[in-house]
Amino acid sequence: MMTASEVRVRYAETDQMGVAYHANYLVWCEVGRTDLIRHLDITYAEMERQGVRLAVADAQVRYQASARYDDVVRVETRLTSLRSRLLTFRYDLFRVPEPGAFEGERLATASTTLISVSSEGRPVAMPRHLRDILGQALLGSD
Repeated sequence: MMTASEVRVRYAETDQMGVAYHANYLVWCEVGRTDLIRHLDITYAEMERQGVRLAVADAQVRYQASARYDDVVRVETRLTSLRSRLLTFRYDLFRVPEPGAFEGERLATASTTLISVSSEGRPVAMPRHLRDILGQALLGSD
């Protein structure tokens, strides 16, 4: 399963030349990740109410082009791995093309690995029903 989210680059996310600051790509990935989970009819807030928090344990970004002020960025998100305590997501970020253009330019690829932790910050296995819900994102094809 792949979900797509769109964000518009805000002025506050850029430098004087209008280029998006590199750390914002991870913020946009978080938007994609949250949207994918919401697409499964559960939210981060609900997971936290059930005693599970997801902490980023690893993040990697490969930048290929610069996003600029007022660009619309499309974040395509996939869950690529699910274990009892770890989830890994992959992201492809594209500039949404202007009307009439064939396709958008790839801006970056990224991945994040999240670990399930308790409210005390200790690693904890996700309850089976949450893993089952998240596992739906691994099923099927795009």
